[in-house]
Amino acid sequence: MNPVALVKSLLIALFLSLAACSGDKKAPAPQAQQRAVQAQTRVIQTNEATSTTATTGSVVALESVQVASRLMGYPRDIAVVEGQTVKKGQRLFTIDPLDLEGALEQARLGLRQAEDAMRDAKADFDRFESLYKDEVVSRQQYEKMKLNHDIALSRAAQAKAGLATAQGQMRYATVTAPIAGVITRKLANEGDIASPGHPVLLLENPARLQVQTAVSEALYRGIKAGDAVMVEIDGLDQPVSAKVARLNPAADPITHTYSVKLDLAAPGLRSGAFARVLFPTGRRGVLALPRAAVLDRAGITGAFVVDARGTAHYRMLRLGQESDGQVEVLSGLNPGERVVTGNVQAVNNGDQVSE
Repeated sequence: MNPVALVKSLLIALFLSLAACSGDKKAPAPQAQQRAVQAQTRVIQTNEATSTTATTGSVVALESVQVASRLMGYPRDIAVVEGQTVKKGQRLFTIDPLDLEGALEQARLGLRQAEDAMRDAKADFDRFESLYKDEVVSRQQYEKMKLNHDIALSRAAQAKAGLATAQGQMRYATVTAPIAGVITRKLANEGDIASPGHPVLLLENPARLQVQTAVSEALYRGIKAGDAVMVEIDGLDQPVSAKVARLNPAADPITHTYSVKLDLAAPGLRSGAFARVLFPTGRRGVLALPRAAVLDRAGITGAFVVDARGTAHYRMLRLGQESDGQVEVLSGLNPGERVVTGNVQAVNNGDQVSE
């Protein structure tokens, strides 16, 4: 066989072999059947809600006291620690009374001396008064004794007042709580010197709290005392209601904002917590979901949307504020779409959903 014929024979054989192999391909596997799940659904529509403007603030105590000594001295026996609850009138600390005790003893001695001098002056005056009536002494001598008696009376009264002052100072040596509350800061230790006007402890009443914030002039014009406002506070899952208690009529000259204080009723809070005050400024359209419809799958927040064929598709959502069990949807959903709202944990992507 010549070479050309040999090559043709080999090509024909190779073509027949490939054709035979192509006929051995397996048929495609049938698609998996959809899983049917029963779940409650709801068509989501736009609702009207209150539009708010948020300002930052902090929780402050309505009753807050800087406890200081009225005397100069060394604090001792500081009987409280930070975080301790105290009652009104409870002893907090004592100022070393050594100098006070000396002043008190000196005042007692001065009073005794003044009273002795007063008694002597009175005896002399009584004697000279009798002698003057009998015309034994002159009027000038009588007037002199009377003056001495009056001076002695005045000095005794001064000494008595000085003793009362010294005794009052001793009472100030023991410092007690002016209100019931919690010790929030300890600013001095035993051995430090205390002086009037320099606080040793900070005390506040956690039962009466306010939120303090600052607002722009445009927002200030729409706020009235007594208005109810929602406040978000760090550490609380849900916003709490507050009431506008005080509006400062003068703006801060640097920030040009107005201070607003709101009464707050939220047991367990402490002053200093960060807060966001949500002032209502009007109405707006909001797309909201029941909180139960929102899931977290593999770190992605979303919900199941059911299409026209009843198939569930997991949709990633961007959420906003939450209120009364409803969560605002900022993006990811359109009005009129059907969302799984009940038995959501049983639903998977691609399931056939029926009610």
